[in-house]
Parts: sequence; structure tokens; C-alpha cells
Amino acid sequence: MSVLRRITRRVQRDGAGHGDDPLDPAQERRVRAVLALGGVPQADLPDGVQQVRLRLLERAAKGHETPRDVSAWAAVVASNLAMDWHRARRRQERLGERLASLREHEHPSGEDASVLSLAVAQGLDDLPDAQRQVVVLRFYADLPVRSIARELGVPEGTVKSRLHTAVRALRARLHEDEVV
Repeated sequence: MSVLRRITRRVQRDGAGHGDDPLDPAQERRVRAVLALGGVPQADLPDGVQQVRLRLLERAAKGHETPRDVSAWAAVVASNLAMDWHRARRRQERLGERLASLREHEHPSGEDASVLSLAVAQGLDDLPDAQRQVVVLRFYADLPVRSIARELGVPEGTVKSRLHTAVRALRARLHEDEVV
């Protein structure tokens, strides 16, 4: 028997769902309504409902008791998902704006780019090993902070701190050398 089937049966046994679905039709309609009222587009509603189902199943898999009022619990989760959807959309819009502004700026000439590259390389050489490592992994290997932390075996906060300190030092060096 698959893990998902066992979880589903446990959820059913504890009274959270009917049939193979941990959400009954009325609960699913309520989740859809909360997502829609929260501004989630119609095309994304099925994914939102599935996320609520998944959270309910994960909760059961972790051994947590079934919520007393599954319908209310599902509505709160759906509301949180709608807020997350808006945050992600705003983040994407801001990223798009930043990328557009970068395209609008004039690209440096070949000579200017060479001077900048040389100055950055020298600045990297002056950084402590741990800072240089995270800068290279983040900006040259394009790894996310979470992956860097996992691979280096350090907390994400440590990676962020090292990045912040290193970028600040590089920026100061570039200004000091009058490169930027």
C-alpha cells in the first residue's frame, strides 16, 4: 500500500474526509471560494485546492490530530495560500521591473567592462576565503542561498551575512579605486 493511500485512509478514519478525498465537496467549494475571493486567478484555483489537500495529508502523515473543524482549517490555509500567491506575484513584478531597468542602462564599453572585471577580480582576491566562496557560488554559479547553505553545511543566515559583508567590501573597494 502506498504512503499516500495510508495517509488518506488515516485522514478518513479520523473523520477528515469522505471517499478518497480528504476534503468533501462542500469543503472544496469553500476552499475555492476563499482562494477566488483572495484574488487567485481561476486558472490557479485547482492548484490551490490541491495545496490545501496536501497540507491536510501532510498534517496527518506527521501524526498531528485532524483539525476539529476541517472546513475552517482549510479556509484558513486557503487564505494563507492566497496571500502567498500575491506575495510571489509582487516579487515577480519587482524582479521584472529591475531587469527592465537594467536593460535601459547603457552597457559599458569594452574597455570599461575590462577595467570593471579586473577591479572585481582583485576585490575578490582580497576577500576572506569564506566570503569569496559564497560570492562566487551565488553570483557566478547562480546558486540560491538555500543550496549554498546546504552544500557548505552552514545556516542560511550565515550565507546571507557573508554575502552582505562581501558585497559591501567589494562596493567600497570599487568606489575607493574610482571604478564605479
